[in-house]
Amino acid sequence: MDKSKRLFLKSKRSFRRRLPPIQSGDRIDYRNVSLISRFISEQGKILSRRVNRLTLKQQRLITIAIKQARILSLLPFLPNLNNAKQFQFQRGGSAGRTVGLRTRKK
Repeated sequence: MDKSKRLFLKSKRSFRRRLPPIQSGDRIDYRNVSLISRFISEQGKILSRRVNRLTLKQQRLITIAIKQARILSLLPFLPNLNNAKQFQFQRGGSAGRTVGLRTRKK
């Protein structure tokens, strides 16, 4: 088959169109914690527009709502670290000063 004709062939892969994450009835508001929490990663970061599949306007509203909910203590700034591995800083003796995980002597 000629190269020029090959470019116009349709792909045999079929893809299923995914449903939008926000329906028309959903209201983007800081009080709607169940909706807002879907757009936050496990590390507590706001997910990007590409990952969320949101429009620019929706992403802006989600970002503002998440920040307002964090300020009002409806959502945490940091994720719950009980399940995650925590770093434990050990204090040095009276002669040492703790800096991070290393001890520095004077």
